[in-house]
Amino acid sequence: MINLTEEQALDLIDSIVKESEAEGVFVSISAGESALSRFSENQITQNISRNHCKISITSGFGKSWATSSTSSIDLDAIIATIRRSEELAQVAPEDPEWVPLLPPQTYEARTPGFDAATASFSPLQRGEILQYVCQRSSAAGSSGSGTLGTDTSISAIGNSLGLRAAASYTEADFSFTARLDDGSSWCDRTATAVGDLPIQEMTARTIARTLASRNPRPITVGAYPVIFEPAAFATLLQWVIWNLDARAADEGRSFMSRFGPTGKPDGNRLGEQLFSPKVQIQRHSAHPLLQLGTFFGDGLKNDYREIIKDGIPQMLSYSRYWAQQQGVEPTGAFYPIVMTGSEQSLEDIIASTEQGILVTRAWYVRYVNPRTLEVTGMTRDGTFWIENGKIAYPIQNLRFNQNLPQMLRDIDAIGIPQRCGNSVIPPVRVHQFNFTSITDSI
Repeated sequence: MINLTEEQALDLIDSIVKESEAEGVFVSISAGESALSRFSENQITQNISRNHCKISITSGFGKSWATSSTSSIDLDAIIATIRRSEELAQVAPEDPEWVPLLPPQTYEARTPGFDAATASFSPLQRGEILQYVCQRSSAAGSSGSGTLGTDTSISAIGNSLGLRAAASYTEADFSFTARLDDGSSWCDRTATAVGDLPIQEMTARTIARTLASRNPRPITVGAYPVIFEPAAFATLLQWVIWNLDARAADEGRSFMSRFGPTGKPDGNRLGEQLFSPKVQIQRHSAHPLLQLGTFFGDGLKNDYREIIKDGIPQMLSYSRYWAQQQGVEPTGAFYPIVMTGSEQSLEDIIASTEQGILVTRAWYVRYVNPRTLEVTGMTRDGTFWIENGKIAYPIQNLRFNQNLPQMLRDIDAIGIPQRCGNSVIPPVRVHQFNFTSITDSI
């Protein structure tokens, strides 16, 4: 078992930098333990635990750089890795997108989320939780499957200019799918601590949705008002965030590109009212539901950024290379994403909807047109017709073709946000969403 503390990881980086014979060196260390219990057909089927450690050493001479990695903290193995990265760098071609090493940074003075109980959570404790889930599922006559996992990790970075950073984290994740006949429902939640996962509530809700989703009816395809549960909307929103890239916009490859009279790229669409005024999105790693790290893997600060305000894009994402080309400061990735919600519950939004569709999950989303950000995908695991403010009956799953910027433009209601993976997303209602066909998926 490899078990590094933050101090030990930083000491190891110091030793590697001192041993290096390159003009510049960057070191990244990732270590920890992940554990997972899996269940299927209402019984536990797998229990695994994995210790991991990866030390990546990037050496450089001029604009020629190369990386070599090892999973060992043995001194001889590390020195061999250093020498290998140096040998490769000396024969590597110059990097056309080279950027110099990052100087020391000042990061936010806060500690990322770490829960000692989650770090020491045992297979027996996971088994007891999943036994409860399987018993509830079996009692309802459904077939339950899913996972409960925990992850304890440390990440540290440093370079020969004096950059240093290290942080430890814990994360817990519970996923549950229940099926009965032609009915299905699914849930997935992530938290810093196992104790913060509302497993009993999620289990009861998922089973109830499974029972309610049986015998779905067909509907005529077309454009409908749609209410997205947070997890479903998170799947679609991430495509928009990925495409808020400055280089793609400047090169005419993005919905954020602006074009001149000749059809050539001519700036971007920052400052335009592209979306509903209800859309407020930030990069916010310190959000209470997240408590993620203060730095990215390349050393850039993961600080607070306002990305979309009142439906108006405020900034684009600049890599270090593209920022250097454009003479601006790099932003780093837009991660993690927080979308501001309201005090309305999902039930409140449903109650205010005369007619529409409730989508629990968006599945297999793929590009149709990257330039306009039109995507296709399917609903899954429980799709319902809403009539007069109530869930009336289940409907067959549908394939959609949808321009995502238009989807954000058409948002007219937003609810209470919750953590979905490493994002915080509310349920939303879109007054028009385009469905193209019925699918056979469950």
